[in-house]
Amino acid sequence: MILSTRFANLTLLVSIAPLLHLAQAWPAVYPEPPPGPLEFDGTKLVNDAAHPWRPTQPGDTRGPCPALNTLASHGYLPRNGVATPKQLINAVMEGFNMNNKLAIFVTYAAMLVDGNLVTNLISIGSKTPRTGPNFHGAVSAGGLNTPGFGVEGDASLLRGDAYFGDNHSFNKTLWDEFVDYSNRFGGGYYNLTVAAELRHRAIQRSIATNPNFTLVAPRYFTAYAESALIIGAFLDGRNTDAERKIPMDVALGFFRDSRMPADFHRAAKPTGNDGVVEIFSAHPISPGGNVGGVDNYAPDPTSANLAQFCVLYENFVQKTVKRLYPNPTGVVRRNLILNLQYFYSGQPSVAGCTQLFPYGQL
Repeated sequence: MILSTRFANLTLLVSIAPLLHLAQAWPAVYPEPPPGPLEFDGTKLVNDAAHPWRPTQPGDTRGPCPALNTLASHGYLPRNGVATPKQLINAVMEGFNMNNKLAIFVTYAAMLVDGNLVTNLISIGSKTPRTGPNFHGAVSAGGLNTPGFGVEGDASLLRGDAYFGDNHSFNKTLWDEFVDYSNRFGGGYYNLTVAAELRHRAIQRSIATNPNFTLVAPRYFTAYAESALIIGAFLDGRNTDAERKIPMDVALGFFRDSRMPADFHRAAKPTGNDGVVEIFSAHPISPGGNVGGVDNYAPDPTSANLAQFCVLYENFVQKTVKRLYPNPTGVVRRNLILNLQYFYSGQPSVAGCTQLFPYGQL
């Protein structure tokens, strides 16, 4: 009896030993504050000798955001596609000269819903063990491919809706549409006029084909922002043409190959939401989604619209984050408090939103 008990205990120890080792190898992290603006925020060569393009290796992850995919393939982010929030913010500022506030706000929105709050790591693509195990009450930490809550979502210009099974791979059919619209409305280039028409087309396509289509905050905001940011991020910073436009070969390099053009220079000044109002105004639509099937789009009065930034902030904290983490304890609660503080610090200076503390303060 004693021998059998000892054998059972030994068997149990052997079975959980890898888990114990895993927990020891992934200690809880105290999230560091986000970085401030760049010391030099002008244009400079970014496809340089220190950041050569390299193809992905087995185990590397890439996702729905071509900008982040490109930054990983050029080494501004870890090439395996797993990063800390600070690494993400530094990368989008260094590589594309993204506005510091916008970079902070979007990064921590993604971290709060798709990242591992215990290890302070997030995948720019699919769920991966490289972000660490789900312990101490953490949720799935599924990465940016995870549909439903995050800044990525339906009605992408070049990625399919999650309803159809793949929301992150380059879509050749949508690329052909991208080229067609650029030829029809932009003289063979992607510009703000093309962005407005393609954004409208993508929304209408999802309404007509995806019974689960939803376009509410925060995705409502990022859908328009990403259409504009393509120009801000992928236009060479030395370009002085008043009509800011992206050639198709340059766009294809970013979207399909995650690759900057040779001799590529980042934007001449920090990029933000320039162009969002023009894109939205061409074909206005209220936040909402299909109800009961395709071609049945209904507005959602509870979602923030583009003029209600503080409602976006409140909805995200109270509805999205609280739904994911209703009663956190320990390190998860602590890191939620810290990440929500960092998220709040990324709001535009003119917003003046009242800060929320759903989990208290430290």
